Amino acid sequence: MTLPLRVGVVGLGIGEQHARRAKQSPHVQLTALCDHTLTKAQSLADELDVPFVTEHADAVLTHPDLDLVVIASFDDDHYEHAKLALQHGKHVFVEKPIALTTAQLRDLKHELDQHGGRVKLATNVILRTAPLYRWLKATVEQGTFGEIYSIDGEYLYGRVHKITTGWRSQAPDYSVTLGGGVHMMDLMLWILGERPQHVFALGNRIVTRDTPFRYADFTSGVMQTPSGCVMRLNANFGCVHRHHHVLRIFGSRATFIYDDEGARLHLTRDEAVHASSIDLNPLPIHKADLFSSFVSAIVAGDSWDSQIFLDGVSLCIAVDESIKLAKQVEVVYL
Repeated sequence: MTLPLRVGVVGLGIGEQHARRAKQSPHVQLTALCDHTLTKAQSLADELDVPFVTEHADAVLTHPDLDLVVIASFDDDHYEHAKLALQHGKHVFVEKPIALTTAQLRDLKHELDQHGGRVKLATNVILRTAPLYRWLKATVEQGTFGEIYSIDGEYLYGRVHKITTGWRSQAPDYSVTLGGGVHMMDLMLWILGERPQHVFALGNRIVTRDTPFRYADFTSGVMQTPSGCVMRLNANFGCVHRHHHVLRIFGSRATFIYDDEGARLHLTRDEAVHASSIDLNPLPIHKADLFSSFVSAIVAGDSWDSQIFLDGVSLCIAVDESIKLAKQVEVVYL
């Protein structure tokens, strides 16, 4: 690998944070910026001294002098943009969701496999970078919980106006499972290290029934891992609540809960003993933290598990498929 790593960013909403983080990295040369509003891209390029600016995503995704592209375009464009970048041999870091269907995911896996492991891919499911969840994963791996028999996560969006008045209200087949629930799905998969084989899910559109939003604003999926652990995922976009999330893990020897009251670890059933508070941040320090880890893995030539990012999306797609078919479905892993 020739350093510095030459990086381009497509989409300068959340992508602006990735661009600024890239500019700070000693191993990265921020080379190209793209946004559909060219003046916005030019303004940031002038500030960060970026030589190539365009409003055309393809010009970045196929640029011969780029090693890595960050894709932060609209959700509906992620698949096409990621596929084109992979076809041109770029490492790809893409905002969620990376794809909307199994067919799209299969295409991306095919393109990724063409490079024999040389090219890395990640999607920005950032909760796994939070200090609290890094600690939690290590604690699970140490055996503190005994046998884990249940884990559930709920993504509380709390910003219903963004799906009733924003671009999400106009997007074809918008999925709250893929648009938000995927964060919790990835976190649970990452912590457990197991993949469920079947999903049963339900959803409704009660909160947004009289709005332009046309899809389920609440989805709930239940699945079981090979060890017997029951996983539950709620994507709750219509809730009367601040933007937040909840995670609970139940094991034969310990229970972990993170909710409005903070993070707690229960190590006894004795009612006289209070749970231990875990004073660690449940959110990433910066929204570009996973991007930084991705860059470090590329630069160091370290192994990088691209598959787990695809697996989380496969599970979310299965949740939505189960809702549509009103029956249990088998998860299609690629």
